Amino acid sequence: MSEAQEQYLETAITNRRFKHADLQPLIQKHADVFQIEKLGESIEGRSISSLDWGNGPTKVMLWSQMHGNESTATMSLFDLFNFLKANGDEYDDLRALLKNQLQIKFIPMINPDGAEAFKRRNALDIDLNRDAISQISPEAQILKNTRDKFEPEFGFNLHDQQIYYNVHNTPKQATISVLAPAYNEATEINDVRKKAMQTIAGMNEVLQQVIPGQVGKYDDEFEPRAFGDNIQKWGTSTILIESGGYTNDPEKQYIRKLNFMIILNALHQIATKGYEQYSTEQYFAIGDNDLQLMDLILNEVLVPVGEKLYPVDLAIRRRDVTAGESYYMTSSVEDLGDMQVYFGIETLDATGLKYTEGKVYETEFENLDALNGEKAIDLLKEGYLAVKVKNATKNDLHGLPILILNTIKEYPSGWMTGATPNFFLTKEDKLKYAVVNGYLIDLDNPKSQEFKQRVL
Repeated sequence: MSEAQEQYLETAITNRRFKHADLQPLIQKHADVFQIEKLGESIEGRSISSLDWGNGPTKVMLWSQMHGNESTATMSLFDLFNFLKANGDEYDDLRALLKNQLQIKFIPMINPDGAEAFKRRNALDIDLNRDAISQISPEAQILKNTRDKFEPEFGFNLHDQQIYYNVHNTPKQATISVLAPAYNEATEINDVRKKAMQTIAGMNEVLQQVIPGQVGKYDDEFEPRAFGDNIQKWGTSTILIESGGYTNDPEKQYIRKLNFMIILNALHQIATKGYEQYSTEQYFAIGDNDLQLMDLILNEVLVPVGEKLYPVDLAIRRRDVTAGESYYMTSSVEDLGDMQVYFGIETLDATGLKYTEGKVYETEFENLDALNGEKAIDLLKEGYLAVKVKNATKNDLHGLPILILNTIKEYPSGWMTGATPNFFLTKEDKLKYAVVNGYLIDLDNPKSQEFKQRVL
């Protein structure tokens, strides 16, 4: 199915920060094959629509972007629409099977107001996934009313999770995490929940072939306000899919492909009742999710306190901040000391390396165009972590491996918790590494990497 996703990729969506208006022409282009219905409007008046396909006896409902900044599965749904609409290739038998056995309702972007600002919550600042019972938000009312009217046998609750989730006690990122939510506090297993578990076990079989060891399972503690738990309770076999992180995939385009593959696999399982070959034991054998990842761990850095040096592990995380149609990263020291319970997406053995402050380059540059990556690395090698730029505006975005100053004369730095990690690592007074806004740069052998920064 990997080749199918590449063949039917929706090329109008290339990154995660698309908006409601971007999806409307993509929805309408499928009106000849899908039945499109406006289900209602968000708080700020944006339409929420469903696309229906298939005329089979088994009903399946998929909804995405309940949280506005969790858009990976939405991308994969539009790839899937292209796939289902196509004909005349080696997948025609699969399409015919799905069309004759299933009736599928897709609801992409249930929280368009959150998507507009690329934030988790809706315009009321309510977490829609905690509004299944009170239904304060119109978006929650739409989802509940649609489920009740459609009465699907299977439901797919499609989300994104932090990139810092790992499979418990392993350094492997939980690229995809899953859950068959509980329907009561006792977390019992009835036939409805069992079918969700069996389907997930089948999906996991596919995933282990392409991302071995990178599938996590959420804790099934019952959350009485959540949609997944309640839709399970209301009789729909509900499957949660969470898209996490994957190496060198900041826009989650590979994870988008994984979603396409496992959703299509699950639909095939449901159409053929193939899930019946899997057991709940296989579901519970999936490794548990944990939150033990850091972007960067520096082990045994020598930090100065008074006249002495102390070896400490530094754990650093970078977080993205939306800026218009793009974003920049901010970073901080999350913790320090003995960090052996954490894993680094990137790790450096810094034994014998000393924390060293950097300098600001004295000569002011006219504009950002006067700098490039090579020049920035040269400046780092001379001990400069920051440069001043005359004609730049605070918060302008740039991709340089150095700090750009315009409104301030000194940059933030430090090694204690909460500090912004901007410093050098030296050995016998020789600069070995630069840490720039949490990015690690090997000064002897700088690698190609993407920097998402802003003017300070």
